[in-house]
Amino acid sequence: MARLQPTHRSPWNAIYVKPRHEKNVANHLRGKGFDPFVPTYKSQRARGSELPLFPCYVFCRVDPENRLPILTVPCVFFIVGIGKTPAAIEESEVAALKTVVASGCRVQPWQYMKAGDRVRIDGGPLRGVEGFFQRTHAESQLIVSVTLLQRSVAVSLESNWVIPASTSTPRTLSAGA
Repeated sequence: MARLQPTHRSPWNAIYVKPRHEKNVANHLRGKGFDPFVPTYKSQRARGSELPLFPCYVFCRVDPENRLPILTVPCVFFIVGIGKTPAAIEESEVAALKTVVASGCRVQPWQYMKAGDRVRIDGGPLRGVEGFFQRTHAESQLIVSVTLLQRSVAVSLESNWVIPASTSTPRTLSAGA
């Protein structure tokens, strides 16, 4: 059987799937030669089980001219887009999500944020990742967003890892920053 995998140049897209079928859809896509990405986190409520950070979404590189192999996977509803045209997700946003998930830091879903201080992480396992900084009580968090979906995830971090995204000089941000 010929592989249908898109080239590395194909953009990342979000595929909207039936609730609680993200992993099954990802497995089907892998079987068709695609490289799907389903970012997960360990739920505190569900006794440590892994849940998707973006329920009902699977990320995958999609060739806009060859969507049928994806759309025929059971439990796939559609590829997120404008009308019938898939809308790409920024490469940097997917790269940031992959780094966050692989970091080993505690991560959780978060409400989408438009405003706030854009920061870059200058230390630890998240070095180089950009997002929004937030401080809650005694905890510092990095908020990484997927603009197309208007969804975000929060990852706990050390506040001394954080520098403003527009500079290269390390600076610890406080609650008022």
